[in-house]
Amino acid sequence: MRDPKLPKPPAAARRGGPTLAEKLRRHSPWLLLLWFVLSVYLFLSAAPPAASPLRLTFLPKPRALSATTASKPTTRPPVGIYVYDLPSRFNRDWADADPRCGRHLFAAEVALHEALLSYSPARADRPEDADLFFVPVYVSCNFSTPNGFPSLSHARGLLADAVDLVRRDMPYWNRSAGADHIFVASHDFGACFHPMEDVAIQDGIPEFLKRSILLQTFGVHGPHVCQEAEHVVIPPHVPPEVALELPEPKKAHRDIFAFFRGKMEVHPKNISGHFYGKKVRTELLRRYGHNSKFYLKRKRYDDYRSEMARSIFCLCPLGWAPWSPRLVESVLLGCVPVIIADKIRLPFPSALRWPDISLQVAEKDIASLETVLDHVVATNLTVIQKNLWDPMKRKALVFNRPLEEGDATWQVLRELEVLLDRSERRSYVGSLRR
Repeated sequence: MRDPKLPKPPAAARRGGPTLAEKLRRHSPWLLLLWFVLSVYLFLSAAPPAASPLRLTFLPKPRALSATTASKPTTRPPVGIYVYDLPSRFNRDWADADPRCGRHLFAAEVALHEALLSYSPARADRPEDADLFFVPVYVSCNFSTPNGFPSLSHARGLLADAVDLVRRDMPYWNRSAGADHIFVASHDFGACFHPMEDVAIQDGIPEFLKRSILLQTFGVHGPHVCQEAEHVVIPPHVPPEVALELPEPKKAHRDIFAFFRGKMEVHPKNISGHFYGKKVRTELLRRYGHNSKFYLKRKRYDDYRSEMARSIFCLCPLGWAPWSPRLVESVLLGCVPVIIADKIRLPFPSALRWPDISLQVAEKDIASLETVLDHVVATNLTVIQKNLWDPMKRKALVFNRPLEEGDATWQVLRELEVLLDRSERRSYVGSLRR
């Protein structure tokens, strides 16, 4: 018999054990504490990072997309790139101030930036996973010169400011001294930032860019001060719609044998006293200016591309630098490029077999140019045109926005993959991730 002095056991004990409700009531203080801790953890995990003057956008190696999406890549690009979100004074302010910023021949810096940003099927918050870092600075959008061409006088200072910001606010530049960082230098002599070769050579590439990777329109075979940094040769910018404005190349009526419209000096008129284009254009005018087979014009004409679309051969002589937007325009319009620029390196040789779609004539052989072109017409012109009119070859030279598989930005990514594989950068970046 139970001692009457002992307290009564809980009702649940008398029934054989506590109910679930009674157990929860007994342990409620601990459960509340656990709930509070989990809530705080989940809140902090979901909260955005603290504001920073410099943010990063990750462009991962994306998953393959549906093959039915014709305008989007269907295979994985070869590299993952972070794009620094710099303050707008380094890029967007320039683009907003003048619409020419995104359309002129140096606009690859804008087109590449926008194409990379547009291709992001997923975002990631791990910069440690990136192969490379893209630094978007628009140095070709200062249209303050009297002749309307972009001024590059501010380029070095603007880039130096951007690098200082990246160094100060992010750890990734300092770990490699900028070796895994990409800049665009789509100017006459790349990152030497001057249109005159002698001045460009004297100035050289800024010291803070010499370890980085440059995407530049300038490239020559052999050593040159303005390519003394790791680099990829890219095409000059031509608006993608150029390929759509005129009839398909194979349907065009071509009644012009050889075409050129542009600056051809009779006497040097620039302050340097040098002949433009090493006098090649002057010699073209002198020898073929009165030849009815050659359509050579010195005056500007807004609809000059319609003339190119009517031509069999389009002459692409050097200017101050070896490269010219005529090279891209010729390919887009199905006119066989005749490149007259010794030692020039052409973009994307792994994707474009240039000897199959163009002709190269040495600067010293201008006197025999007509003979060369006549021989091509009599022998293999049809083969060259068939190769040239392949839509994929035209696409490879155009910076689409958004990026499309096979276009110029896509080719840049593939060239960067080759560069990484042949250098020590990839193994170095991999060691940083471990």
